[in-house]
Amino acid sequence: MKIHEYQAKEVLARFGVPVLANGVAHTADEAVEIAKNLGTPVVVVKAQIHAGGRGKGGGVKVVKDISQVKEVARSILGMQLVTPQTGPEGKKVKKILVEAGCAIASEIYVAVLVDRQLGCPIIMGCAEGGMAIEEIAHESPEKIIKEKIHPATGLSPFQAKRLALKLGISQVRPAQKLFSSLVNCFLGTDASMLEINPLVITEQGELVALDAKISFEENSLFRHKDLHEYRDLDEENEQEIEAKNFDLNYIKLDGSIGCLVNGAGLAMATMDAIKQQGGDPANFLDVGGGATEETVTAAFRIILGDPAVKGILVNIFGGIMKCDIIAKGVVGAAKNVGLKVPLVVRLEGTNVEAGRKHLEESGINLEFAGGIDEAASKIVKATS
Repeated sequence: MKIHEYQAKEVLARFGVPVLANGVAHTADEAVEIAKNLGTPVVVVKAQIHAGGRGKGGGVKVVKDISQVKEVARSILGMQLVTPQTGPEGKKVKKILVEAGCAIASEIYVAVLVDRQLGCPIIMGCAEGGMAIEEIAHESPEKIIKEKIHPATGLSPFQAKRLALKLGISQVRPAQKLFSSLVNCFLGTDASMLEINPLVITEQGELVALDAKISFEENSLFRHKDLHEYRDLDEENEQEIEAKNFDLNYIKLDGSIGCLVNGAGLAMATMDAIKQQGGDPANFLDVGGGATEETVTAAFRIILGDPAVKGILVNIFGGIMKCDIIAKGVVGAAKNVGLKVPLVVRLEGTNVEAGRKHLEESGINLEFAGGIDEAASKIVKATS
């Protein structure tokens, strides 16, 4: 679950991470009032969307005269902000963060995340903050400093000190405290990613989180009821929201071939097969092993809710999930929504004969496939 910058800073502040005074505005008039209350000669107005690179798209403005806050706020609120992370369609800005300005001496990148190769959380930093870390990792990976985090004991003081020294921070003790607070926040909220870009050292020598991005592990949210209020459904895909209501694992992609599969591994293999045949999957959708006719119907409806979908591939290997249940769900959904796109079905496993018979007698226009490669080939040809 992603949250906005202003929400991330609220969470960080609870763990003792220093942030600047700020407020959230939904109108230009609210922005002016917040700016006046901040009492600083310089304020920064930031668009609040679930995407990075906002500055490059014109979503972050430094305002040096408070009389200009209203005009700047109006220019950002309501804009369709396009960044490298939003795609060409962009995202509409419905709220802005108005934050106190500060005199910056230097910028640093810091993040806490799970390193899949090391198999543990890490805290990483780079002395070149404010830049895209992906570019630095590609061009100069030696500039990125990493420290492993023990999931039970957290970050040791000597690790925090070593990280500060390697990043060239002279304010070692404040840096140690801040790094430990970041790790405590990451572990204490079951976050999947925590990024500060940049962490700044002001001209007064203070360390401040100037920007903040946090994502939480959704499977752990039941332990953090206080975080539920941070969910902004306006920032999430409609199909993904509906999928959550039915406990379906759905992720929208950019292709045109809808996929309905049981099992994450088989779903990934199905998408690979589609790519190998020259097609592009429109989604990842795992109905799981305990799906019912109702959830399969919902899955089918969600796939067809994407206007980019030109065809659907159903690939089921029935173990716990029975093929006849899938078949009934497909038939029910196809009749309810009025299926108008090509459909290829591959069924194997438990109750496969009953499932095939139900589909054959349904009157739905579809093609059967005997294997995953054949299924992928047929749906790609049907949608080309």
